[in-house]
Amino acid sequence: MEKLVPFTINDLAKVTNHRSGEIKFGEKMIIIPKGVDKINFLKESEAKYVLLGIPEDIGVRANYGRPGAASAWESAIKSIANIQHNRFSKGSQIIILGHINVAEEMRDVENLDFNDIDDRSKLSQLVEKVDKEVSHIIFTIIKAGKTPIIIGGGHNNAYGNIKGSALAKGKPINAINFDAHSDFRILEGRHSGNGFSYAYEEGFLKKYFIFGLHENYTSKSVLDIIKKLEDRVRYNTYDSVNIRKEKDFDREMALALEFIKTDAFGIEIDLDAIPNIASSAMTISGFSVEELRQFISFFGQHRNAAYLHICEGAPDLADSPNNNLIGKLIGYLVTDFIKANNEKHTLL
Repeated sequence: MEKLVPFTINDLAKVTNHRSGEIKFGEKMIIIPKGVDKINFLKESEAKYVLLGIPEDIGVRANYGRPGAASAWESAIKSIANIQHNRFSKGSQIIILGHINVAEEMRDVENLDFNDIDDRSKLSQLVEKVDKEVSHIIFTIIKAGKTPIIIGGGHNNAYGNIKGSALAKGKPINAINFDAHSDFRILEGRHSGNGFSYAYEEGFLKKYFIFGLHENYTSKSVLDIIKKLEDRVRYNTYDSVNIRKEKDFDREMALALEFIKTDAFGIEIDLDAIPNIASSAMTISGFSVEELRQFISFFGQHRNAAYLHICEGAPDLADSPNNNLIGKLIGYLVTDFIKANNEKHTLL
């Protein structure tokens, strides 16, 4: 984990707002002490969840998206540190591992133009460098018996999450993706729009369900590919559930779970599925925050839920007075997952 920047006690102190009579997550979350073997510490800790940040938007840029997702980790950790530690959720269940150092790659990407063929190739190569780091760290966390909670970053990191999980489990895993887009595009060089297709092609992804595709923004070619793979890749559309009301939200969650639950599965959340959330591909129509929270709670309670990945939120693109709200939203999603996943009677 050479590229890992550990989160320190001082880092935590800076983001935790202390108040008399209250206990914040920042006072209870666990930091790996300096000089201690990280892998052994993870294995021996009673905490179940490991927070990892990936402050990059290289894959987003390589996919013609608006940069800004690199800012989500900093915003999220500030909000998470100030959640109340109480009977409903406890900060002591979380180890803050830190974030992947992508500073060099982010500097390299500044001068690249995705409209230039040579630069597009360089962008993809930079994404591949990040892929290696992500997959290695996710592998390490899961091998230590912990559940990663990853805060991105672009959705390109789904590939590293899936690969690392599959290698740790010794077999391909499944994935459920709450997303307006399939991210199952052609293998044209790595970017944020093909993390799942690369993971599938390379044998790390077994079954894949896309929840809430937007019909207006899914190409015929992608739909044709998915149709040919319907034994292993399925989807529903936001339009069929919430606009035409042909399908029921709760019923669709149950069907999706039935499809993926037989093996370990990752829960992938793309915040561009939620209206008016600053992201690389912001939407004005989509599922509500409440529906997203219900979704995470529903899938998080299953014993085969292997990780949670929240990506594409871009606080830097938000209106200045409200740019903390994305971090606050991520905080809700993290605690929703932990509350559901920690239930003694998780779904079989």
